[in-house]
Amino acid sequence: MQEAALLLFLLGAMSAGEALHLIRLPATSNVAENSSPGTSVHKFSVNLSASLSPVMPGFPLIINTSPLTEAFNVNCLSGTEFEVVTTGKEQLDFETGPNVFDLQIYVKDDVGVTDLQILTVQVTDVNEPPQFLGNLAKGLDLYIVEGANPGFSYQVEAFDPEDTSQNIPLSYFLISPSKSFGMSANGTLFSTTGFDFEAGHNSYHLTVEVRDSQGLRASTWLRVNIVNINDEIPRFTSPTRMYVIPEELGPGTIVANITAEDPDSEGLTSFLLYSITTVNSYFMINQLTGTIQVAHRLDRDAGELRQNPAISLEVLVKDRPVGGQENRMQITFLVKDINDNPATCTKFTFSIVVPERAAKGTLLLDLDTVCFDDDSEAPNSQCNFTEPSGVGSRRRFSQDPAGSGKMVLIGDLDYENPSNLAAGNKYSVTIQVQDVAPPYYKSKYPFDLYNIYIYVLTSPENEFPLVFDQPSYVFDVSEISPARARIGQVQAADKDFPQSSTVYSISTGGASPQYPSIFWINPQTGELQLVTKVDYETTPTYILSIQATNHEDTSSVTVTVNVLEENDEKPICIPNSYFLAIPVDLKVGTNIQNFKLMCTDRDSSPRSFRYSIGPGNVNGHFTFSPNAGSNITHLVLATRFDYPGGLDKTWDYKLLVYITDDNLLSGRKKAEALVETGTVTLSISVIPHPTTIVITTPRPRITYQIRRKNVYSPSAWYVPFVITLGSTLLLVLLVALIIQLAKAIHRHCPCKTGKHKKPLVKKGEMKSTKREVVVQTIQMSTVFDGEATDPVTGAKYEFNSRTGARKWKGSLMQMSNWKESSRQGAAASSAVSAGGTGPPRSTDKEGDGLSGQAQAADAGPGSRNDDDGKPGTPKNRDPALKSRASPKPHPGK
Repeated sequence: MQEAALLLFLLGAMSAGEALHLIRLPATSNVAENSSPGTSVHKFSVNLSASLSPVMPGFPLIINTSPLTEAFNVNCLSGTEFEVVTTGKEQLDFETGPNVFDLQIYVKDDVGVTDLQILTVQVTDVNEPPQFLGNLAKGLDLYIVEGANPGFSYQVEAFDPEDTSQNIPLSYFLISPSKSFGMSANGTLFSTTGFDFEAGHNSYHLTVEVRDSQGLRASTWLRVNIVNINDEIPRFTSPTRMYVIPEELGPGTIVANITAEDPDSEGLTSFLLYSITTVNSYFMINQLTGTIQVAHRLDRDAGELRQNPAISLEVLVKDRPVGGQENRMQITFLVKDINDNPATCTKFTFSIVVPERAAKGTLLLDLDTVCFDDDSEAPNSQCNFTEPSGVGSRRRFSQDPAGSGKMVLIGDLDYENPSNLAAGNKYSVTIQVQDVAPPYYKSKYPFDLYNIYIYVLTSPENEFPLVFDQPSYVFDVSEISPARARIGQVQAADKDFPQSSTVYSISTGGASPQYPSIFWINPQTGELQLVTKVDYETTPTYILSIQATNHEDTSSVTVTVNVLEENDEKPICIPNSYFLAIPVDLKVGTNIQNFKLMCTDRDSSPRSFRYSIGPGNVNGHFTFSPNAGSNITHLVLATRFDYPGGLDKTWDYKLLVYITDDNLLSGRKKAEALVETGTVTLSISVIPHPTTIVITTPRPRITYQIRRKNVYSPSAWYVPFVITLGSTLLLVLLVALIIQLAKAIHRHCPCKTGKHKKPLVKKGEMKSTKREVVVQTIQMSTVFDGEATDPVTGAKYEFNSRTGARKWKGSLMQMSNWKESSRQGAAASSAVSAGGTGPPRSTDKEGDGLSGQAQAADAGPGSRNDDDGKPGTPKNRDPALKSRASPKPHPGK
């Protein structure tokens, strides 16, 4: 308040005596809690200044509140009348919120004159009814599972805004009466009965009321939903338990439709699944629709159905794949027999030879012994026979009794009878076998098999020989005729009656080295056919001997078959395949490696050849000269290679050459005549320009330069052979050098034996003894192809990159700088050697010396003893290097 008074004082001073001020402020006003937005709190007015300047738009306004709130705002009633109202942005709660608010109201006119006053607003307490907690105030859905036991269902909770300590109890009532629910005074909702969703009562609407101690009340609603669960078994609705079906229904035929319903389907995602639990192979059921279909052929006349035509099945229905409720039902299918099998016989053709003087009434054949019907029940299993029919059989043959299948002779078969001669003494009788019951099936086989053919022959006497209709035959056949092609026909006949059947065969001729028989003759008709194709160039003419026999006589005839020449041979060229390697800069028009093709064709002229290159001739680099009119042609480079320009990218060519024998034919004749084509395969590899490869092999502190020249093409066949052979020889040479190196080390290095266990110097003298190494160079006759610098001495030396041998380059005077510095040590070493003690053994590791052999020699010549313990003699060493001392070992080498 002191700050507000100070602010008022400052504003008054700034107004310089102007009279603008707020009327009826400061003041104190009351407002009820939970007032609605727009409730009037306090009215005030503004006294304008002497200049009568109006209040600026937007003024007066509340510039500050204590405590901070947005619950109040200033509304304009007129130019000078205003009121403070509630905004509704914040709820005014006497019990939980602030009860007193100080509002600073600020006003300003157009000339800048201002005034500031304080309005104190006090929130008054109003008795409020109870309120339900949370979503319960707007109503609530409850869910109870069907079948649940009566008892507790839900706890209703409310509170009294006036009772901040929650010590005064509230009373709860169930307004809407219900036989299934009740409520205690403390708000406990309980069920009084069990619930069954399928009974139809699946939802209850309840009204709950709460009252405080002063009688104020509030109400809300509860909707109790009964949750359906899967507690009912499915029920079959299809009444049929016995199904009668005919046999031979096709697979997939629907024979029954099993239906069921699920009482729990309402409110649940439910579907029924059907299955057949009985093991059977005849029926299957759709697990979703329950339709039963035929899965396998139903044959009443075979297998287990012939003995027992009833099939019993157990159908299972479930309301979910796993668990859930299920039900079972037994059904039976009775398979009825139908007349689906025709009468059949084990034999349909009979041949009977009857003596010409056979008596009438003679039983010729009994068909009832070979014919039957496979149907399982009569009359479907019964059959009969029709009367004999056929040319000349009407008055000669019959059945006795009719339809019995017993055929008897009723006429005269005398051979000399003119009517029998007219019939040829050979009779063809046809009898049909059929069912007795409809639909009178005659056969389930292709037509003609339901007929029974009976051939009756009269025995004749042989009086005339068998004779061909020509003394000899000559036939022509093209050499391109396919197998089974007709060549011609021979015929032989016998004047005897009846003329018996003649059988033809090839007795001699018609053989080749590849086939024992090139020709085949129809034994009944005498038609001559090819077994395989014939070749004019191999055999132009065949002489055959064909024999005919009628089981009584035999006759032979000569048949000459002339083979007609055709163009059926492909050109054959030498070589048939070849590999060529050519340089990339080969000149155009060059005959590649003098390669040529020599072609032959047994049925074409050498001038009939025409040459062409098929797939593989990329960019047309290759051609043949001449390309037609000769049986010899050369392979020529037609265009140059252009690999740098990017035109060519292929280095290996696979050419397929076609040789066709149609060069002498005109365009019209080519379309009509036979043309043969041969092929040749050529592999051509283009060799690029030789290249030089310099390989530098880095070694520690030494540079090796190895120069090799590639003179071979990587695509040539001999390259891997040469590389393998050279690698083998180098490996053998390396092994030999290692063996020589081991021998040299064994000869020049001291060995640890029992004789040298005594120390060479006294204790305490080792520290002052200098270790010296005498250098010995072994000269080898070899080729040195590399050069390097010794990192210790700075002298240059040459080395062999393959064997590792090394030598100093130039005069030994290059080493004078480090020789002088080590002469005194060499003299001392010589003195020790003269005394018989020998130099101390070197313990230095192998360093960056000249080479493997040189390093072994540098280990100390003159320091090795012979077998007798005497010092070695250096007679085989270079005198110029006799007293040379080696440089000190480089540290870390």
